[in-house]
Amino acid sequence: MHGSAEHQRMRAVRTKMTIPPVMEDIAAMFAFIDAADGVKPGAIGVHGYCMSGPYALAAAARYPDRVAAAASFYGTWLVSDAVESPHLSFAKVNGELYIAGAEIDELAPPAMVAELRTLFEQAGGPGELEIYSGVHHGFAFPQRKVYDKAAAERHWERLIGLYRRRLG
Repeated sequence: MHGSAEHQRMRAVRTKMTIPPVMEDIAAMFAFIDAADGVKPGAIGVHGYCMSGPYALAAAARYPDRVAAAASFYGTWLVSDAVESPHLSFAKVNGELYIAGAEIDELAPPAMVAELRTLFEQAGGPGELEIYSGVHHGFAFPQRKVYDKAAAERHWERLIGLYRRRLG
């Protein structure tokens, strides 16, 4: 719950999880899966929700020869002054991006989304930025009171379609 002790603890952790160290964790995950038996080599797909949305997009820019598909669902702080903020690095991405936002989202206000859309379109890479009408931040999770079944189903269709196109 917003304002609860658990919420405050999560926010304290979040402030320490900046993009560069998360990218180092992603590099370690690549090394782990590359060494694992039975894992198909090659391109990777990544996706994130809320606070992990920026990490998925940043991974596509940091590792353009590895990340073939990246999706962000109601990602937060996609335009920020953070090192490797997703809005700064769309041109570095080789893969396809899918950025989905909720129409009602205080963590991704309309002005930020408009700026993000402009920068995304200027970069000219493959992908799409889509705003889901009439839904709130967190719409994809059935455990949340803002869950929207139609939007959640659409998000799965879009994600699975992205992965099928780019990863086979």
